Amino acid sequence: MAHFLEIDRITKVFGTTSAGAAAINVIDGISMNIDEGEVVVFLGPSGCGKSTLMRMVGGLETPTTGRIVLEGREVKGPDRQKGMVFQSYSSFPWLKVLDNVRFGLRFRTDIDAAEKDRIARHYLRMVGLGDFEDYWVNRISGGMRQRVAIARTFAAGPDILLMDEPFGALDAQNREFLQLQLRDLCLKERKTVIFVTHDVEEAVFLADRIFVFSARPAKILEEIAIRDLLPAERDIKLRESETFFNLRNRILGLTRTQALRSEQMEVSQ
Repeated sequence: MAHFLEIDRITKVFGTTSAGAAAINVIDGISMNIDEGEVVVFLGPSGCGKSTLMRMVGGLETPTTGRIVLEGREVKGPDRQKGMVFQSYSSFPWLKVLDNVRFGLRFRTDIDAAEKDRIARHYLRMVGLGDFEDYWVNRISGGMRQRVAIARTFAAGPDILLMDEPFGALDAQNREFLQLQLRDLCLKERKTVIFVTHDVEEAVFLADRIFVFSARPAKILEEIAIRDLLPAERDIKLRESETFFNLRNRILGLTRTQALRSEQMEVSQ
């Protein structure tokens, strides 16, 4: 039976097309399958290739070898089947909050304007911004702007959400709040999500499964089925549990070793 997303023996080498440029082997033969409705986290040291792999799933990068198949079709480029949220606040300051979310629906021809408004307001409420729809987006906080970006991406109706360290620029309180909201939203909406981070605690809290990446060139060190160890519904108190503590520490041991290896590679180059 075909999986929702199939990543099949992917490699990525940069620098092979420029005369005299040194080739950089970023991803080395990664394969994985992701089922519909899963929240999968790519975890690893900075520069290890996890964001590159996610961008290939989104069609923003092309594999050197291998293929990526989403819902039975090979990924050849970006389209509205794939929604992306990045670390930077991707909002439009000349639009109000509701109009920013509605902007994600501009290419939907299967619904009318009234339905677009209903969907936009639904997702604004889901991220806790129902009372802010008439605010100019440049008048709200950074954490709220990132919630607008998440609402806009959900509203667009993609089949898979690709999130590249979307909470990395936020303070600890906003980061924790958005982690709770995202986990709750994913459970209610049954969306398939790939989430990239180097924060171990964030990965454990959000994931159904974690793929731990090695230092570059990236391989999968370990696949960890968090859903078998932690409940689907999660709250802040879960972080204080023994199971969460032991998971975090075991994964920290893996990632620290890879981060050190990555630093040593950078020094030697």
